[in-house]
This record gives sequence, C-alpha cells and structure tokens, in this order.
Amino acid sequence: MAPPLVRRGDSGDAVADVRERLIRLRLLPAAPAGDAVFDEGVEQAVRTFQQQRGIPVDGIVGPQTFRHLEEARWSLGDRVLAYTAGHLIHGDDVLDLQQRISRMGFDCGRPDGIFGVLTDSALREFQRNVGLDADGMCGFTTYWALERLTRTVGDGDAVAIRERQAHDALRSGVAGKVIVLDPGGADADQRFALAEAAILADICARVEGRLAALGTQVLYTRPPTPELLTERTRAVFANEAGADLVLSLHVERVNLPGANGASTFFYGAPLGGTPISAGGRLAAELIQDELCARTDLTDCRSHPRTWDLLRLTVMPAVWVELGYLSHPGDAARLSNERFRDTLSEALASAVVRFFAPD
Repeated sequence: MAPPLVRRGDSGDAVADVRERLIRLRLLPAAPAGDAVFDEGVEQAVRTFQQQRGIPVDGIVGPQTFRHLEEARWSLGDRVLAYTAGHLIHGDDVLDLQQRISRMGFDCGRPDGIFGVLTDSALREFQRNVGLDADGMCGFTTYWALERLTRTVGDGDAVAIRERQAHDALRSGVAGKVIVLDPGGADADQRFALAEAAILADICARVEGRLAALGTQVLYTRPPTPELLTERTRAVFANEAGADLVLSLHVERVNLPGANGASTFFYGAPLGGTPISAGGRLAAELIQDELCARTDLTDCRSHPRTWDLLRLTVMPAVWVELGYLSHPGDAARLSNERFRDTLSEALASAVVRFFAPD
C-alpha cells in the first residue's frame, strides 16, 4: 500500500520505506538502522528520481512518485509475470520484457511497463515460436529463453515502425476522427483555479467548434471546472472512447516570476531508456509549431514525460501548456478573448495537419 504524502521534515515508517527504496536504487547512501527522517538529502534524492522517471519534480513522495518507486524495484527475472484482468502488474521488469519481445518483432503495443492484454498475446506468441508452453507466464524458463535470444537480436525500433504505420492509416483527413479534449485542473493553486477553468472552458469550446465543423467528433474527459479527476481516470475515458488523439490543455502557475511561454509534452522518458510515442511526439511538435507561429508566446519546446495521462493512453496524447497565469505578460494575453481565439485556431490547425494525407 502506498504511504501517505511524505515530504521534507516528516518522519516515521513511511519515510523509512521511501529511504530504503532510494538506497536500493543507489540514489541515497546507506544510513544507520532506524534512521527515518525525510531530510534535505532524501528530498534531493527524490528530486533526482523524479527527474529520471519523467514525473513532476517537487521533492515530495505522493501517489505517482511512490508508484514509480515501487516499479523501479523490479528487474526482469525477479518475479513471475502474467496477465491478470483487473489487477495488472506494473514494473520496470514488465517494461524490459516488452522492449525485448518488441525488438524480436512481437507486437505488445507501446512499451509502458504495464502487463496488459497485448503484452500477454505477444508473450504467448514468443513462447510458441521458441517451442515453449504458451501459458503467457514469464517465469524461469521463458526468462532464460529471452536472455539467450536477446543477445542475438539487434536494437531496431519495431515499436516506432508500427506507430508510424498506424499513423499512416489515420492520415485520411480529420473528418470522422474522435478527439478527446482534457481540460487541465487547478488543484495545485486555488488562487488561479477559477481563472484557469474559465480560460480552458473558452478555449475548449472554440477548438470543439472548429473541429466539429470539419466533421470531427469531440469528447471531453470532464467539464472544464476547478474540480479535478485523476489522470488515470481521464486516460481510461479516452481509451474506452476509442479516441484517435488526446489533447490535455493546461494553464501553468509556478512560484517563479520569470517563467512564461508555451510548451508541449508527449510520452517518453526525458533521459532516454524508454520508448517514446512517435505519434505523440509528432502531434506535440505540430502543436508547438502552430502556437509559436501564431502568437508571441515564448517557445519552451516539446519534451518527453511519463505522466500518467501520457503513459496510460493507448493513442497519441499531448499535454499542452498554454502559458503561465503566474506571469503578468502571459496572464494579460490569456485574459484577452482574441488571443484565446488565436490559441484555439492554432490547436485546431495542428490537429488537421496531424491527420492530413501525405
């Protein structure tokens, strides 16, 4: 079970658990037995881990950070892996398995560290091909078959090839496509909650109007209000809706007065080592191009991240930061109706370009 939210200054069993995990990952030196204080060293180790994993870097161990700490403890071969409906196994060992069988040409979808239906199907196909019992369980025998064959397989990116093929199949125009709009939430700072909700409600409505006029079906993960659903819940909605593309729209606010501009994010680890979403990256770059070509927002570029919304969606998904309410210049822009209309036009144009035939 995940510990409660822990941060600098806390102590107790939850902190001791976090310290032990960081020590095993060699991000924190071993400490005397019984040391259970969340001090400056622990906070820095947590920040380093968060940066490596592509999750929000705040030095606080919340549910998302703890899930990643739990996943990082597993290496392929440490446990038996199998598909269990309703209780999917997560971990770095699952990600390693997915990467290995993908390089061998077995389609497990985009490697994400989650043992789902596609991973089960790909593993069974691998087992049949190497003469093993196709039981869908990666135990000792299957692990050693993977070890033996991995040494003879190159590093070609079969996942990226399959994603490009899937995207090519979608490039028949935007008409008939299903686009999910995900209005971001203002849970981090209530001072801006209502302002952000109003801005995003207006932009979402304008984007929907433009895309609907072109024959696109537009769905919302939730109403654009200050209340927030978890990223996992919103990702499940998009998957069940069979979306072709997800746009998660946000207005940022931070305690750095100089921070400003627009940026986009797609699935992938910022320091490498994890397959990226090729479709997500293309969509993110197209959106960034349109936003910066049509406005004077600072270009903060496109970046890979492993946030739950980007990781758990099976289709291309883009997290879009449309400016900073904590910056006077961006706040003034976002309060202008014509500027919001320009942002909406940029987003809609990028979506049309993403689905446009070659």
